[in-house]
This record gives sequence, C-alpha cells and structure tokens, in this order.
Amino acid sequence: MERSAVEESLDLTIRDVSPPLDMTSNLLEDQRTVWVVAAFSFLLFLIGNLPWQLDDYDQAKQAYTSFEMIKEGRWFYQQTPHERVATKPPLVGWVSAGLFALTRSWEVSWRLPSLLAAIALAVLLFRTASSAYGSIAGLVAFSAFGLNLLSPRLATLVRTDMPLAFVIFLIGLLIWQKIERQEAWKPRDRVYLFALLTIAMLIKGPIVYAFLFPGIGVFQWRSGRARPPGAPLSAWSGWWPWLASLALFLLWVTGGILFQPGFFDEVVMREFLGRFGETIHRPQPLYFYLPHLVHKFAPWSILLIAIAIFDLASRRWRIGTAFREISPDTFWLLCWSLGGLIVISLIPSKRVDRIFPVIPPLCLLLAAQVSSGVGSLRRADGPSRTAWRPYLATALVFAIFFTGGYATWKVVTGYRDHRDALAVFGRDVRREAEARHWRYEAVSAKDEGLLLYLQKTHYIEPDRAVAEWNAGNLDALVASTEKATRLMPQLRGATVSQLKSSDINKEQWTGYILITP
Repeated sequence: MERSAVEESLDLTIRDVSPPLDMTSNLLEDQRTVWVVAAFSFLLFLIGNLPWQLDDYDQAKQAYTSFEMIKEGRWFYQQTPHERVATKPPLVGWVSAGLFALTRSWEVSWRLPSLLAAIALAVLLFRTASSAYGSIAGLVAFSAFGLNLLSPRLATLVRTDMPLAFVIFLIGLLIWQKIERQEAWKPRDRVYLFALLTIAMLIKGPIVYAFLFPGIGVFQWRSGRARPPGAPLSAWSGWWPWLASLALFLLWVTGGILFQPGFFDEVVMREFLGRFGETIHRPQPLYFYLPHLVHKFAPWSILLIAIAIFDLASRRWRIGTAFREISPDTFWLLCWSLGGLIVISLIPSKRVDRIFPVIPPLCLLLAAQVSSGVGSLRRADGPSRTAWRPYLATALVFAIFFTGGYATWKVVTGYRDHRDALAVFGRDVRREAEARHWRYEAVSAKDEGLLLYLQKTHYIEPDRAVAEWNAGNLDALVASTEKATRLMPQLRGATVSQLKSSDINKEQWTGYILITP
C-alpha cells in the first residue's frame, strides 16, 4: 500500500532537519545522561526559592500551622498569624512539626515535605516510565517533571501543592497499574486506595476528586462500551474507599464547625463554597490554565502537542480511529490529565500552582507517546520512532538551559533585591535579643511572615505595647515605621536601633524597625 503524501512529507522533514541519529541516540541512552539530569533537577529543587522567605504565595499561613502546633498545642485546628481560622487540613503541618522535633530547624521542617515529595515523584516517574516504556521514555518523563518552571518553584515552597500532587499521582498510578496489567481490584488495593484518599483529604480536602473523578468517569464510559464481558479492565474500585475517606474529612469539618468559632464562615463558606462563586475570590477566565500550562511546562507541552498532531496527520486526521486504537493504559493517562485540567478550569477561582497535579500524568503520557513499546499513540506505518529522538534530545537540552536560566535569574534577582530582607531582619532581632536577654514583642502588622521570623505566636496591639513598655515588662519592640512614629512619643526612654528592614528592601512596602531602651 502506498503511503500518503502527508506521511512521506513528515518523514522527509524529520530526516532533513534532525541531527545525526546516532549522536542523539547515544545521548538519550547513555546512563550518565540520567545522572546529569537527576543532579541538575535536584539542584534546581534545592535552590529554586532562594533566598528563602515566607512573604508570598501564602507561605506564612502554612508555616504558621506547624509553628502553632509546637508552641501552643493546636494539633487539629490552627489559626493564621492574624488570628483567623486556618483553612487547610492539618496533615502537612503534622509532618512539619514532626520534622522540627527531629531537626530543630523551622526552615528545614517547613520545606522538607515538599522537597521529599518532589524527589519521590521524580524517581517514581522515572522507574514507572522506564519499566513500562523503555529507558529513553523514562529519561523523558524524569526530565519533563524536573525541568519545567513549576516543579523547581514548588519543590521548596512552604505550601501543600507538591505533597498533594504526589499523593494524587500515587492514586492515579494505582489505577494505571490495574488497567495496564488487566487486574481486578482486590480488598488490599481498596485499603491502599482508602489510605491514599484519606491522606489527600487531610492535605487539601475534596479537591482530589476534581483531579481523578472526571478521568475515571470518561474511562469507564469508554471501556464499558469496548470491553468484552468479564474482562477485569476497570479504573473504578468501588464506592467505599471514596466515601470512607470523605467521611473522615467531614468528621474533621464537623469538629471545626462545632468547636472552632468562625470555622464555618472561613472554611466552609469562604474557602470551599466561595471558590465556586465570583464575589469572594478573584475569578479568572475559563481558558486561564491552558496558556499557563503550555508556558510553564515548555518545551514538553510543545512536544506533547507536536507528537499528537503528527500522529493524527499520519492517520489522515481520523480522530475516531486514533481513539479506538489507543491502548487502555495510555487512554487512562489522557483521561486523567485532561479530565483534571478541564474540571479545575471550570472553577472560577484560579491560581497557576493549583494545576500542578496534572503535570505528573502528563509526564507519563509523554513517555507513552515517545516509547518504542506497545501503547503509544503512533502506528507502525507512521513516522518512525527513532526519528523522534533528535527532537527529544533538542527538547532536553533546551529544557536544561531554559529552566536553569530562569531559576538562576530568579535566585540572582532575589539576592540582588534583598527579597529576604524581612527574614534577615527577624533573624538579626532574635540574635540581638538572645545576646542581651531582651523581652520583646512585635506590634501588629500586615506582614504575616514577621511573626515567624521573630518566632512569636501573636502580635501585640499598639495600646498594649505602650502599657507593657512603660510598666517595664518589655525591653524591645518591633514595629512598622508607620506605627513607630505614633508609638515613640508614648514610650518612655525609647530609642530606634540601627536594625531596620526598610533600608535594605526597596520592593517591600512596609519597613520595620527595632525599638530599644
């Protein structure tokens, strides 16, 4: 049978513009390439947020949960630095509190859960893709996860996004293994799924459903039509793991409503139900995540789209035929990643990092696309599999320079602009107070991270600060420059220390000073 002009032109184009295949094959198959990518990716994970600070992305709120657990014993329900109800379940806070008991370092205990989750995700992706699709596919999946603009950023950010993505990936991977091996769900599998769902619920609540339910529904609908009677091919485990984990989460919610003032308004109405409206949280357009995902996941997003387009072109754009010929395990990866993307896009309240749990399944889907084994999106008479290797090598080299350059620029500008000025100021105040045995407090301020930098559990109101100072109960006060001008005339014998934050951080709107006797 003669090949179509489109197929011939695709192969001709690939042969004409590609570097020599032997060179790129050696690069992709060389075991040293894996170690270089691993070392570079993990280095980016470590330095991606330097200089470390808590002044953006609500990091202070998350850090304060474990700080309050240790300092005040609030193990189930916490507050924010401004004494509002904390809106996230406490599991990541428990982990950080346990790590602090081992390390005695807050910076390490706050950031280590995300870092360990990122490393575990990268290793698990590599092992899974290599086992199922070959060594080159494993390298591509590993590189796609480590060398993008989201993973290094979230790897040491004091947030719950990376641990949540790790747990969601474990759930999706369990389903993938059942489909790929054509195994029926066993009681042991359902218990494992229940445990993972419970962990996800206690990290960030029922958002786990949005990333998994749509894909499960579409896969079951499609496989139910095509599956022979009695075949054990199912993404659905049964209801009880899902309902039991939800019941435990609702138990935590019920306790908060009954025993924590303001919990219903802050958590149920504002944090959860408010996400579906356009009055409390700032709404974003429906397409918000798609361009951000293409940009943040580049060049791998471009490679995903390009391979799919070339495959459809080789099929003369018969989309129905492509979906009928796609293997069940690859179809699950497609349902899992795109289903989560679509459902999250329907929620009006959006932020770029919330889409991160779709990145790992997209990495595995890319590995399936470029694999040399069964289950890829290509046919045997389509563009040859080896013809894609120069483009994979090009994408890898580009990702190293693109991601590495961006991370380096962020770190350099962070130190140049003194992005950690408030953290340095807080550390200097603590060191000075310990050396002089000062009793000190922080006057109420808008910066939530200030309390944590000073390792204080509560702010003090200006009137009380004046009373405590004049009564001789305080030796030092930290206050914003605006409030200090009003406080100084009322504080007997007070002087302004040379320790200031405003002189070293030009971008910070609020400067802080240390008031001493």
